[in-house]
Amino acid sequence: MSYATMRNPGALYRQTRAQGSVEGADRHQLVAMLLDGLVDRISQARGHIMHKDIAAKGVAFAKAIGILSELRRSLNHDVEPVLTGRLDALYDYISRRLIHAQLNDDLRALDESERLISPIRQAWHAIRGEFLAEQGKLQAVKS
Repeated sequence: MSYATMRNPGALYRQTRAQGSVEGADRHQLVAMLLDGLVDRISQARGHIMHKDIAAKGVAFAKAIGILSELRRSLNHDVEPVLTGRLDALYDYISRRLIHAQLNDDLRALDESERLISPIRQAWHAIRGEFLAEQGKLQAVKS
């Protein structure tokens, strides 16, 4: 536990809540959390740029780029290689735009990054029911 966490009980609560959410999540929920976290970090980075908080800006960008790296690692290129290839290229492009935004305090690059990831995030949330139905079918076959 860090000193900052000890001084801020709200931060400890959020950290504990997030860990509990991750531990109980299925694959679909984990990707949804990553996409939500990416949008949150982009928003935080925007605020830190506007308030000229360089240290916090660096943390927000590092987390956003880390999330994109994890999203890229989660792609299964054996399934739908054309789609996963496009997603991989999109995540790479957004990472490069975020690096540009960080180095140049470019809010337009942040807006573009958020605009590009939003449809993916919305679609991912929209297919939750299909994922659960497929998991139900798999469980029925195993039984």
